[in-house]
Amino acid sequence: MDPTTASPSPTHPISLRAITEQAERATSIVAQARGVMLAPESRKQPPMFSATQLIERLQIERSQYEYRVRNPNSLPTGRLTSTGARREYTLGEMRQWARQYRAAHLRPEGGEAITISTAHFKGGSSKTTTATTLAQGLSMRGHKVLVVDVDPQGSMTTLFGFLPDAEVDVTQTLLPLLSGDEPDVAYAIRPTYWDGVDLVPSASPLFSAEFILPTRQLKEASFQFWRTLDFGLDPVRSKYDVIICDTPPSLSFLTVNALMASDGIIMPLPPNNLDFASSAQFWDLFKDLADDFAGRGAGKDFAFINVLLSKVKYAAPRDNTGQSTAIIREWIQAAYAERVLPVEIPDVEAVRTASKEFGTVYDASRDNATTRTFKSAFEAYDRFVALHRIAGPQAVMFEDLARNLIVPKALGMTTVLIVPRNFEPTFSEIWERDVDQEDHVDYVTDNLTGFLEAIV
Repeated sequence: MDPTTASPSPTHPISLRAITEQAERATSIVAQARGVMLAPESRKQPPMFSATQLIERLQIERSQYEYRVRNPNSLPTGRLTSTGARREYTLGEMRQWARQYRAAHLRPEGGEAITISTAHFKGGSSKTTTATTLAQGLSMRGHKVLVVDVDPQGSMTTLFGFLPDAEVDVTQTLLPLLSGDEPDVAYAIRPTYWDGVDLVPSASPLFSAEFILPTRQLKEASFQFWRTLDFGLDPVRSKYDVIICDTPPSLSFLTVNALMASDGIIMPLPPNNLDFASSAQFWDLFKDLADDFAGRGAGKDFAFINVLLSKVKYAAPRDNTGQSTAIIREWIQAAYAERVLPVEIPDVEAVRTASKEFGTVYDASRDNATTRTFKSAFEAYDRFVALHRIAGPQAVMFEDLARNLIVPKALGMTTVLIVPRNFEPTFSEIWERDVDQEDHVDYVTDNLTGFLEAIV
């Protein structure tokens, strides 16, 4: 085929000015579309939650719930629907219940946030949806969450109700931090419509960080481009339980910054050939970077690296798509072994519908939430969120020196002092007089094995 006739040619040359006009027109249409989807409010609104949703998500015994509603104290009792048949709660009210009934799972006073990044080499993997849903799910369980949009496309920013470029100035993105104009991210943090979730937004000018960071590295011998976001998050880590970074679909300077600032990584991975191959390329390139960082003396340990099967198609037995999915699932399991999470996010209409409405399944109205497809998506994401629950005061610190338990106790941990048997008489005598140390120790034992058997 003649390449000149393979596709229609423009009748006039397309100038740079024309491209500018095209971009402005597209941005305007997106803004109009969002206005239609979110009408009559200019901002997104969180859904209401039924009593059943509150009970199930917070894992409260129904009898306990009913007792607290009949005998109200500090917990909100919600409000009855117009028919009086059901009771419903706002997101803020649900979070109040969560912070009481899940107190053992919340970050202790003085603790620091765990930082998680979602990453993939390829777009369309549900990376942004996964990050947003995780933030919403943890918030519903009482956690305070900061989401950081590291992707210049600003998809997470859009999901939280702000239109990049039109409503986000470059000074409100990470760029001032990355360029050295700001010392930390505090300047860019803004509240969102979703109670318990704050946002550092993004917009397309953030892409210039791909030039700014290497330039700073060349000019400043001591500059560590890969630690810029890490250092920028340090002053705010004590204000949040979880920080979630959504990265660009590439192993860019921005992505590397997010990964090096994180305690854990989640890779959403649809079970298809292209996504699986892209995931292997991602880790291969990251390995090269890791080797380079090691050569610079930059160490890094991750608490976890999880692979989440996303957009999984469940087809009829005679459907070749289903058979292919099963084969690729086996490849993924062989490649990533124990890092594959024991939960799959189904490719159902509920998820696609939520995306069309600039939201997630957690944004669905109470009425939609009762449908079968929405319930299957809810249950999958609920299991995913539960796998990333945050350890709080239930953590236990064992020590043989009382003074070493001062800090763990301040962080909300249960503290156990181990006393050798042959020293016990002398130590007990000293311990009775050491009033200053008493507040830092919850238990004293000379038999660690017996102690563990008693509490497990």
